[in-house]
Amino acid sequence: MKISSLFENGKTVFSFEIFPPKKDGAIRNIHKTLEELSALRPDFISVTYGAGGTAAGCSTRELVTYIKEHCHTEAIAHLTCVNSTKADIDRIMEDFRQHGVENVLALRGDINPDIPPKDDFRHASDLIEYMKPRSDLHFSGACYPEGHGESASIVEDIINLKKKVEAGAEHLISQLFFDNTFFYEFLEKARIAGINVPIEAGIMPCVNAKQIQRMVGMCGASLPPKFAKMIQRYESNTEAMRDAGIAYAVDQIIDLVAHGVDGIHLYTMNDPYIARKITESVEKVIRT
Repeated sequence: MKISSLFENGKTVFSFEIFPPKKDGAIRNIHKTLEELSALRPDFISVTYGAGGTAAGCSTRELVTYIKEHCHTEAIAHLTCVNSTKADIDRIMEDFRQHGVENVLALRGDINPDIPPKDDFRHASDLIEYMKPRSDLHFSGACYPEGHGESASIVEDIINLKKKVEAGAEHLISQLFFDNTFFYEFLEKARIAGINVPIEAGIMPCVNAKQIQRMVGMCGASLPPKFAKMIQRYESNTEAMRDAGIAYAVDQIIDLVAHGVDGIHLYTMNDPYIARKITESVEKVIRT
């Protein structure tokens, strides 16, 4: 199933993101996690990029196949390109074809200062442009409500995003944000620019202060005063911080759905408890 088809009936799409395990012995746990997440009936699950070189030896494609075949849920495979050649991508496309992978979230990937990037693909749009005529894959892309950290301005970022859509991305998932105003302003600019594909809002529940500081450092998301006060108040109380973070995410989601957002993409952090609590709180809102 092509992911963009999920948006055709006008309902709010609700999806999850998980990441491949990085430690030995984690395969059994991730399978259990996937089964618990699938039981919550998301419209699809995306799997972040992992080439199978981790200690657990579990690739993105393997997890996508497991989700589709054993959990009976649609899935998207993340694919980065900054360290790949065209020959690498050709091999990946063939592997996807053989195992029934239909949906790809095309990403440039983070640049590692210790690993010189390859020259074949500089941007996600280059990857989509190369793969689209050579496969039957459906392509999604990432977008950044507060602008990509390497863009000179939000206008430049929107221009680059349009190139990604023109290359063939039929669905977009946003980076996390904690102030819905940024998402609404971004969405307005994207629509004015002629970007009319479905755009899902990426929501990251803040369940511990260190996690959020790390994520904000990576993506540059702004912390509104309400959010900052929540962290300051509860950061030393593990359970209170978890529950407050869940409540904040629920509040964000309800506001987004009330504003008619195309979809909600929940960064689950491989935690079925958090995903279940949020799903139970917003299910009637989303699926009405």
